[in-house]
Amino acid sequence: MKTYVALLGSLLLIAVAAGQGYTPKSGYVPDSDTAVKIGEAVLIPVYGEKQIASERPFHASLKDIVWTVAGTLHCPDGKGGITTSCVGGTAAVQISKLDGRILFMTHYK
Repeated sequence: MKTYVALLGSLLLIAVAAGQGYTPKSGYVPDSDTAVKIGEAVLIPVYGEKQIASERPFHASLKDIVWTVAGTLHCPDGKGGITTSCVGGTAAVQISKLDGRILFMTHYK
């Protein structure tokens, strides 16, 4: 009986280890382009396509293992044009470089 339990335990450990799958060395979010695509994909259902489209282009910066993706604020310049030097906020999302988890999401005012 002890041998049977030990064999079953060993098989269970092997199955769990094999079930972990493949993890890329550079993580599931290896570059800023991928981070931006993921960021926009999770922001659109929450804040709407029109709002997120108005904040493009989005940019991503990496600190340690966390990508921060944020939009660009566009405001009227008072001369009939648009400027990015204005008061306000955009959507932002933090994404784990290693596994793609969404760590934080907000829309600043």
